[in-house]
Amino acid sequence: MATTEETYHVPVLLKESVDGLDIQPSGVYVDVTFGGGGHSREILSRLGPEGRLFGFDQDADAEANIIGDPRFTFVRSNFKFLKNWMRYYGVEHIDGLIADLGVSSHHFDDAERGFSFRFDAPLDMRMNKREGITAAELLNTLPEPPMANMFYLYGELRNSRRIAAAIVKARAEKPIRTTQDLIDATAPLFKREREKKDMAKMFQALRIEVNNELAALSSMLDATVDMLRPGGRLSVITYHSLEDRLVKCFIRSGNTGGEVEKDFYGRTQTRFKAVNNKVITPDAEEIGANPRSRSAKLRIAERTED
Repeated sequence: MATTEETYHVPVLLKESVDGLDIQPSGVYVDVTFGGGGHSREILSRLGPEGRLFGFDQDADAEANIIGDPRFTFVRSNFKFLKNWMRYYGVEHIDGLIADLGVSSHHFDDAERGFSFRFDAPLDMRMNKREGITAAELLNTLPEPPMANMFYLYGELRNSRRIAAAIVKARAEKPIRTTQDLIDATAPLFKREREKKDMAKMFQALRIEVNNELAALSSMLDATVDMLRPGGRLSVITYHSLEDRLVKCFIRSGNTGGEVEKDFYGRTQTRFKAVNNKVITPDAEEIGANPRSRSAKLRIAERTED
């Protein structure tokens, strides 16, 4: 049986994020995190016969959810290549882009992928299993100082140096190959009352590094400056402070470097304006039905005239 958005991934802030796109029936839209297709199906339900939707996903598993609709085109690729693929399909400008960042329910629940410490599984963590090094390969080869930096920057773990030292010591005795190997090497460093939360941060840092997630996000956001036509919308759901900070900074400055440009008179040159000045979060009902949504934050922006 083919997976659907209900079995593969429960879409978060579905109505709010798609409402934020202000769908034009004949417009061109991109869902850069297709996954189970939940957001894409909602977008298609609001498009007319002339509308177009492109869905990006680098994970082969997502192909099982491809939507049989002539208005829909699936692109099996990392969204950092957004501009290249749009040119390939002859699309110069788009009317809206939606991104539901982070890890899908499917990835967390698929024990064999190694995204969660709930299961003892090979440490893979690659979103795209066709390329790149696995989390296990990274842990067994990365020198201690950059490993400590990884856990500090991407996991915001204060004891990052001790974690890195423990991993280096453990791998000297035997390679770290599974999630349980990693847990065994580091568990004594986590206080019992924060063990699950800090363990999740450690796995998050490793996943971000393996998939080069923040660099990919930066590339995609920068591409929207040229791809979105004036009045086009950007709707982005984030799940941790690193993603949210990057998106917030981009909307404010128009670039992921956060460099605010000013004209001769000192006025800020903005490429986007925030549609929701206050971040949108799930209500209690959605959190109760989908605990993963607890940390979700939605930011919506509109492309301004140059």
